[in-house]
Amino acid sequence: MADTVLDGPVAPLLAAAAAGDPSAWDALVDRFSGLLWATARSHRLGHSDASDVVQTTWLRLLENLGRIQDPERLGGWLATVARRECLLVLRRGDREPPVPADEMLERIPDQRGPLDLALLEAERDAALWACFDQLSDPCRRLLRVLMADPPPAYADVADALDMPIGSIGPTRARCLGKLRTLALQSGALAPDDSAANGTVATGSGEA
Repeated sequence: MADTVLDGPVAPLLAAAAAGDPSAWDALVDRFSGLLWATARSHRLGHSDASDVVQTTWLRLLENLGRIQDPERLGGWLATVARRECLLVLRRGDREPPVPADEMLERIPDQRGPLDLALLEAERDAALWACFDQLSDPCRRLLRVLMADPPPAYADVADALDMPIGSIGPTRARCLGKLRTLALQSGALAPDDSAANGTVATGSGEA
């Protein structure tokens, strides 16, 4: 059931939500909230501003439930609305808000192992996020959006970041390469670490 909600066609959910079915609305929220939060965080918004962007984006959908012309591109529509709301927030504040330390170290997803292993992983993750923060803004934005859960389609990523869809894959590879280099130089990764050998996970992004 969960796989159907996350991977099935959007049109029936959208139609049911427009007809007043709360479970269909909940399914849409479950499916696309990760993308919206990732889009907001990719613009370096603090938690409060990011939450406002996500809520406003859902409100815009609620206002337009009967007007979505291509339901299967709903993710792109939501990402575009979220990106515009992020830019409005930034313009209103006339600043690029810093990312709070607790958000910078937030892991996606949070999968807990044994305590000693968790401590070691947390230490490594902190070092990796420090390397991540040294990347350029475009790289940080792209990788954050690709870390959305569930992984977004490249078309949705393109809408979220206003970038050509054909450049996402090559840019992702270059950004991950830079991240691996920084991580190796800092000692956050060892040369024999699986992440150092090209398996840093940011989601495939293709759907």
